[in-house]
Amino acid sequence: MLSRVAEHLYWISRYVERAENTARLISVNSNLLLDLPDGIAPGWEPLVDIMGVRSDFDKRFKEPDERQVLKFLIADRSNAGSILSSLHFARENCRTVRDILPREIWEELNELYLYAQENVTVGLTKRGRFGFLRRVLYGSQLFIGILASVQSRDEAFDFLRIGRYLERADMTTRIIDVRSADLLPDDVADLRPFDTIQWVSVLHSLSAYQMYRRHMQTRVRRDAVLRFLFKDLHFPRAVRYCLDVVGECLGDLKNNEQALKSVHALVRKIDRTNVDTLDQTSLHEYIDDLQLNIIKLHNTMAVAYFPKSGQQQQQG
Repeated sequence: MLSRVAEHLYWISRYVERAENTARLISVNSNLLLDLPDGIAPGWEPLVDIMGVRSDFDKRFKEPDERQVLKFLIADRSNAGSILSSLHFARENCRTVRDILPREIWEELNELYLYAQENVTVGLTKRGRFGFLRRVLYGSQLFIGILASVQSRDEAFDFLRIGRYLERADMTTRIIDVRSADLLPDDVADLRPFDTIQWVSVLHSLSAYQMYRRHMQTRVRRDAVLRFLFKDLHFPRAVRYCLDVVGECLGDLKNNEQALKSVHALVRKIDRTNVDTLDQTSLHEYIDDLQLNIIKLHNTMAVAYFPKSGQQQQQG
């Protein structure tokens, strides 16, 4: 497979996954603000940090209020991580390699992008927000479903899966890092019911609540949530699961030695760390190191498989 084709396939999935995650975060945050008192609710600023676009946001806007944050994360073309930008980049990458993919993939991405472009103004309103975000989520999941149903299990499929699961692993660590930092201190007993609500929101941000309750069989609490989201081998948004899929796909490719070493190093780090015993400072440092190694893995794959690229960059 040509390196430029592999790169386009990889980024199609990364951008679709990014659009889906952004839509989910905004939707969950909207509901969280309804559940928490004004003095405790985290507001909209944490979403900018989760997406890793703080410096770009601060250059454009003075205050991280609801209107500005939503405009930046949903509609801002200058923000490569906005929903509209992500869908645009996914569509353009797909257009370039249309002959490699099932026709339905191009049709769905094109339709989803056109919907987002035509309805983005409505999506910025409180009344139209949830319908807009629901359509983005549905379209992103339909994209994954079409691939699972009709895409041949070849190198193209491997690069599509690598892009999706590497983006997903990165986003899961970002959500845990920022959302856990927002949580209330353990020594304030009167506020602990709200603390539980926020940990539930962490799970909802990853559509993980029901699977957490099924597999962990315990109430929602910090230590169990961290174990589940970092180490679970069966939940598709757990970091460990994502890395296993990336390693599996790399195993099918040639010239994979360095990339596989990076994956195995990340897996060992997750397996050896008792995340549920880390205090907030140690957890933040641990996640920072994971994110740096995810970027290193991306760069290693770029050298091995996209040597003539340099046109697209990892967000954050």
